[in-house]
Amino acid sequence: MRRRGAKGIEHGNPICQRVHGVGVDAAVGQLLVNALTPLALEAALAVAEELATRADEADQLRAAAVERARYQTDLARRRYLAVDPDNRLVATSLEADWNAALRELAEATDTYEKTKAAGTGTLDAAQRARITALASDFPRLWTDAATPVRERKRLVRLLVTDVTLVRAEQITAHVRLRGGQEHTLVMPVPLASWQIRQTPAHIVAAIDGLLDDHTDGQIAEILTAQGQVSGMNQPIHVGIVKHIRRAYRLRSHPQRLADLGMVSLNEIARHLGIHANTVKKWRDAGLLTGRLANDKGEYLYYPPPPDLARPRIGRPPAPRPSDEQTTTASTERGAV
Repeated sequence: MRRRGAKGIEHGNPICQRVHGVGVDAAVGQLLVNALTPLALEAALAVAEELATRADEADQLRAAAVERARYQTDLARRRYLAVDPDNRLVATSLEADWNAALRELAEATDTYEKTKAAGTGTLDAAQRARITALASDFPRLWTDAATPVRERKRLVRLLVTDVTLVRAEQITAHVRLRGGQEHTLVMPVPLASWQIRQTPAHIVAAIDGLLDDHTDGQIAEILTAQGQVSGMNQPIHVGIVKHIRRAYRLRSHPQRLADLGMVSLNEIARHLGIHANTVKKWRDAGLLTGRLANDKGEYLYYPPPPDLARPRIGRPPAPRPSDEQTTTASTERGAV
């Protein structure tokens, strides 16, 4: 495994599976807190007493086996010593029986001594009190923010034999405790960092709907007034709206107006053969229909109808004098 891991690091091979430890640590810690309850500890103590009783019974059986082996050894020895030395065939057979009995005695004695040394014996009252106190001491110590991570790891090593992790659509943790109990924990796969920071889908949908009639700045003001925030839990400003629009490839407000057939200021001025400032004046006068296209104050315009009533461009002509005014002026000049 070490060689394979080193080779993977050296050549940049993908790892077989990756599991974030934060969620697993929390789940195993909660399992230990739930497991160390007064009822569970009392049950464990009862089981321990039952096992101790059975261990005593087994010890007595092994001791009896030693005594039987010792008796058979003494019997074989006496038989061998009682045989006539001249009867070599019988003496050889009895000697073999004695050696076999000695081996059986040695094996039975060795098994008895090893089992007795490995036994823990029964718990006294002080030990039972200390174990029962774990029901309150462990949860308090585990949840205390002042408890160092190092101490938590020591507690886990004392209580947990091993944890096997399997990652698929979910993370499955098989936990085996020191007492032999096995538990299976199922947890969701944690989100990646980009998924945590990802803009919520309803915000993207809201921006997409507002782009039909509003600019980026107007959309930011509307969403901020509604109390909406971004995936980073920040107020939505115009920069975030632009970023979301580009990231999700949403058509901008000017593009959507262009889809409706609207044209720019220069295009409609060129079409009508007038100056751009004249277009603005006609828009203010209601002769042309325009819609705000961006936050720079630029407009897009609907093409005018063919029968547009074009007002006169430039200064209005001076009024022509009437016939009466002309006759009066001529009379005055003749009198002079």
